[in-house]
Amino acid sequence: MTSIVPVLLSGGSGTRLWPLSRETHPKQFQPLVGDGSLLQATWRRIEGLAGIAAPIVVANEEHRFMVAEQLRQLGVAPAALLLEPVGRNTAPAIAVAALQAMAGGDDPLLLVLPSDHVIRDVPAFHAAVQAAAPAAGQGALVTFGIMPTGPETGYGYIKAASPPVGAGVRPVERFVEKPDLATAEAYVASGDYFWNSGMFLFRASRFLDELQRFAPAMVAAARAALAGAQRDADFLRLDRAAFEACPADSIDYAVMEKTDAAAVLPINVGWSDVGSWSALWEIADQDPDGNAHHGDVIALGCSNTLAWGGRRLVSLLGLKDVIVVDTDDALLVAARDQVQQVKDIVARLKAEKRPEASVHRKVYRPWGSYDGVDSGERFQVKRIVVKPGAALSLQMHHHRAEHWIVVSGSARVTCDERVFILGENQSTYIPLGSKHRLENPGKVPLELIEVQSGSYLGEDDIVRFEDVYGRSPG
Repeated sequence: MTSIVPVLLSGGSGTRLWPLSRETHPKQFQPLVGDGSLLQATWRRIEGLAGIAAPIVVANEEHRFMVAEQLRQLGVAPAALLLEPVGRNTAPAIAVAALQAMAGGDDPLLLVLPSDHVIRDVPAFHAAVQAAAPAAGQGALVTFGIMPTGPETGYGYIKAASPPVGAGVRPVERFVEKPDLATAEAYVASGDYFWNSGMFLFRASRFLDELQRFAPAMVAAARAALAGAQRDADFLRLDRAAFEACPADSIDYAVMEKTDAAAVLPINVGWSDVGSWSALWEIADQDPDGNAHHGDVIALGCSNTLAWGGRRLVSLLGLKDVIVVDTDDALLVAARDQVQQVKDIVARLKAEKRPEASVHRKVYRPWGSYDGVDSGERFQVKRIVVKPGAALSLQMHHHRAEHWIVVSGSARVTCDERVFILGENQSTYIPLGSKHRLENPGKVPLELIEVQSGSYLGEDDIVRFEDVYGRSPG
C-alpha cells in the first residue's frame, strides 16, 4: 500500500480572529475548539488513518518553537519540520514539502492539510481520504470539496463535472471566486458546486510535474531553497535567498485552475475553516438562546452572542448578534455580521505601528513565556515562567537594570562571575551592563517577577553572548 504523508501547512497569521489570533501567536496554535490547539487537532484527526506516515510540517520560522512544543506534547516526531524565512503562499510551501518527501527515493501520496481547520466527523474524513486515494495514485490532483450547507459568500467554489473518476471523485470543471449572494444561491441549488476547502491528496511527483509545467521558476526556487537548507536541531531552515526569490502564489492559481488533472471529491465531514468570529460561533456549543461563551462569562437577556473571556469576568446584558472578545491588552466588540472587517482594524493598527496588531501581552519564547504586567516612565514589570531544564541566553543590557523575585520553583542565576541558586521568596539585583543568565534547574516551572528600570526598556536592548536556541546575538 502506498504510504500517505501528511503535509501540515502552519504558516498563516489568522488576523481575522484578532485580538486572540495575532502574527506572533496565530489561530493554529490556539485552543479554539475542544482540547488542544487547532494544529494538534489536525494531527489527531489523521493519526489513526490507515497508511499514514510521519508528517512533514511547513511553518514560519518565527513559530518554530511553538510548532515543535505542541507536536512534542502529542508525542509526534515529524519526518521534517521545514521553516519558511518568508511567506510565499501555499504553492511553494507544498513544493518544498513534495521535494522533501521524495528526497529518499519514495514517491508517496501527499495529504495536504491547513493546520487551522475544524473537522467534526473524523470517521467520514478518513473514509473520504481512502476513497480519494485510488484516483490520486493514478495521477489525479484531488481536492476535497465541501458540500455547502447554505449560500456562503465567504468561500471560493469548485464546479464538478461528470462522470465521476471513481468512488465519487469527479473531474473539476472550473474554480470560481467568492460569489455574491444571488450567485451563491444558484451554485447551491445546482448541486454541482462545492466549497473550496484547501485540502488535497496527490502523488508528490505528479504535483511537481504539473507545477513544472505552469510555474517552472517556482520549482527551481523550491529546489534551491531545499538544497541550501541548513539543519538546526529538529528544524530544516530553507535557504533564505532562494526562498525569497520564489514567486508567491496559491496552489489554486499556480496549478489547480490550469491543470487538466484536477479532480474533486465532495465530502460532508463537519468542516469549517474557522475563518472569522462568526464562523467560530456557528460551530461552537450554544445554549438554547444561541449564545456561545468561553471563559468567565455572565449573559442576561442575550441571544446569538459569542463571548470569549480571558482572565477577567465578562458580563453581557440584553445583547443580540454580538461578538465580544476580551484579551489582556485589547477588547473587540462587534456586530456578528460585521466581523469580516476585523482585518481592517488590524490594518489600521499596523499603519499606526501599534504592537497590538501582532504581539500579545503574553509572549512565548522557547524557554517559556513572559507577561507584561505593568509599565510606566522608566519601569516595567514582567511575570516570567521558565520551563523545567530551560535557560535564557547569557546576555546583557545597555540601558536597564533588573530585580528578580522568585515566586515559585528554583532559579540558577549567573551574574558576571557569580553563579548561585535562588528559592521561593528570594530575590537578586542585576546591575546595568552585567552579563547574566536565568536557568531553571528544577523539575517544576520557575515563576518569578522581574522589575526593570532604566532609560530604555525595549526588547531590542539585548546583547546575547550564548544561546542554546540559536537566536541572533542582537
